[in-house]
Amino acid sequence: MAGIAISATIKPGQENTSTMSRQASDVLSLTSAQRKTAWNDLRSEATKQKAPSGFEATVGSSVPTALKIEPVPSKTAGAIPSLRPYDFAMVQGKLVIVNPSDKKIAEVITG
Repeated sequence: MAGIAISATIKPGQENTSTMSRQASDVLSLTSAQRKTAWNDLRSEATKQKAPSGFEATVGSSVPTALKIEPVPSKTAGAIPSLRPYDFAMVQGKLVIVNPSDKKIAEVITG
């Protein structure tokens, strides 16, 4: 029985996105159009939550364990691929994008 060898050539500067996975970081820079899309897509998906006393939703701050964060839905991640590895929550009328590995807020979006 003969085997079939398949090879793929990736040209310089070309990425194989099917095998590359993005890692979430503590800083996320979205364009104004991406922020608007994220707000429109995620605000209805997010459970509106009351913030614990003293918590301020700012980039770099840690999300309290009392807040429920959820993975960014595939529809939104498809429209904004940089959001794929992140979680999100709605708190204090703000959409917070959270790095799931350390629970730090990477982006705050308001309507």
